[in-house]
Amino acid sequence: MSFVQVRDLWQAYGDRSILERVNVDVAEGEFISIVGASGCGKSTFLRMLLAEERPTRGSIRIDGGEPALEPNRERGVVFQKYSVFPHLTVRDNLIAGQSFGTRWGALFGGAKAAARANADDMLAKIGLNHVADQYPASLSGGMQQRLAIAQALIAKPRVLLLDEPFGALDPGTRVQMHEFLQALRDETGMTVFMVTHDLEEGFKLGDRVLVFDKPRWDPHDPGAYGATITYDFDARDGGIPFQHLNPPTTKDITDAL
Repeated sequence: MSFVQVRDLWQAYGDRSILERVNVDVAEGEFISIVGASGCGKSTFLRMLLAEERPTRGSIRIDGGEPALEPNRERGVVFQKYSVFPHLTVRDNLIAGQSFGTRWGALFGGAKAAARANADDMLAKIGLNHVADQYPASLSGGMQQRLAIAQALIAKPRVLLLDEPFGALDPGTRVQMHEFLQALRDETGMTVFMVTHDLEEGFKLGDRVLVFDKPRWDPHDPGAYGATITYDFDARDGGIPFQHLNPPTTKDITDAL
C-alpha cells in the first residue's frame, strides 16, 4: 500500500483549469522532485498536499487516512522565502515550531522546557547552536533556510513539502544546502516532495522526478485544460522513465521546461 495516494485530482479556479487527472502513489521515505514549466500547477499541487487548498475533485490520502481539511502537524512546509519569524530569536523560532497545533498556540511549564531542550538539540544538529540567541536577519541566506527546514522538521511531520527552497541562494550555498538536506533525509527517513525549476537539482536530490505539463492545449482558450503528470522518472536508476511507453530524451524534458 502506498504511503501518499493521489487519486483523480483536479483543481480549477473559476473557469480556469489548473490540474486535471493527477494520479500518483508514493512510498514512505521517498524523495519526490517536481519539475515543469512556470504556471503548470506545481505549487498548486504542493498546496493541496499541504491541505492549504482543497481539490475541485479527487483526493489525497496519507497512510490511508481521510483527506485533510486543513494544514496540520502531519505536514511540514518550507518556501523559497525564508519562512521564519523575524521577531523571534533562532532558538525561539524552533520553540514556536513545536507549539503549532497546541490548544493555545503556546507552550507552558514543563512542555516549554522540553521544547527548549528539543530546540537546542536541533540547533546543534544543524550547526546553528552558536547563533541561538540571534535574530534571523543577522544570518546568511543559507543559515536562514537551514533554520526554516529545522522549524518544519522539529514538529516531526510525516511529509516535508519544499517549494523552491534553494532558489534564492548562491550556487555555493545551494550545494551546501543539498548536502544538509540529504543528510537530514537519510537520518529521518521522511517522505519529501520538492518543487524546483532546476532539472539537475531535481535528479540529484530526488528518488523520483515528476514532470508536470499540459498534454492538451487550446490556443484559443489557454485555461481550458489543466496540467498533469506527463513523466515519472526513477532517478535512482539513471533517470529511466517507468510509467510511459515512449520515453523522452533529455532534450525533450529540457524543452518542456
